[in-house]
Amino acid sequence: MNILVTGSRGQLGSELQELQPAHLGHTWFFMDLPELDITSPAQVEGFCRDHGIQAIVNCAAYTAVDRAESDAETAFRVNRDGAAVLATVAKGLDALLVQVSTDYVFDGSNSRPYREDDPARPLGVYGQSKWEGEEEIRRIAPSHIIIRTSWLYSIHGHNFMKTMLRLGSEKESIGVVFDQAGTPTWAADLAAAIVSILDRREPAQRYAETYHYSNEGVCSWYDVARAVMEIGGLQCRVTPIESSDYPTPARRPHFSVLNKKKIKEAWALDIPHWEESLKAMLSRLAPIADHP
Repeated sequence: MNILVTGSRGQLGSELQELQPAHLGHTWFFMDLPELDITSPAQVEGFCRDHGIQAIVNCAAYTAVDRAESDAETAFRVNRDGAAVLATVAKGLDALLVQVSTDYVFDGSNSRPYREDDPARPLGVYGQSKWEGEEEIRRIAPSHIIIRTSWLYSIHGHNFMKTMLRLGSEKESIGVVFDQAGTPTWAADLAAAIVSILDRREPAQRYAETYHYSNEGVCSWYDVARAVMEIGGLQCRVTPIESSDYPTPARRPHFSVLNKKKIKEAWALDIPHWEESLKAMLSRLAPIADHP
């Protein structure tokens, strides 16, 4: 199968690239700006037709949550309009579109993990733009799989885990919010799940599904920061603070734990606990830090 991965230099796209050597049964095309702009119908259609693309994994997104509040035009152009372009091209080629979405489509008012059919109520521009991107895909693409994830991190790019490592080596103490509960997702685990779905999909079958995927478990950002310090052997003291003590332009959902029952049953996935995956990620990061 010929597979296009957009946003290939981001956290998830980079992890998918690392899996490529183990999945040579597919022909992979890893593309990012400036080579391929998902908001350009001509670019996307030309590339996909020239390379006989049969599946698209859209990892391209505007993910600057706070900046999106003052740059809504760009956020919607990428997250909504770009998704619509990919859906239109996928429809024309009868290709499967795998879209990565976010827990930020929810407002955090639940008292139980969010299911796929819970109503979306985004709190900010980022979540709204991703939700509208989902809706465009459902409206346009006959064959699509939307995967919502949360708190993504990787050895690649910028993320909370790497920030905590840096601050932990620079400061004696830091304050981290304890009133936002969710689950971190190691991009390497999500990448492996996506590849497993691509490997096992029925080529002749059309899919119209939304799934949730994160690592297992529930925690706050405070819990995660403490785990990073402990696993990383750092002496920095982490103190709990409220979200109101650390105001940001965009509101975050206070509870965004995702129920993963549907994706586990549909694709027989074994999802690791977030602490196991954090340890694995930090062990991979250490050699890079030692040998820049």
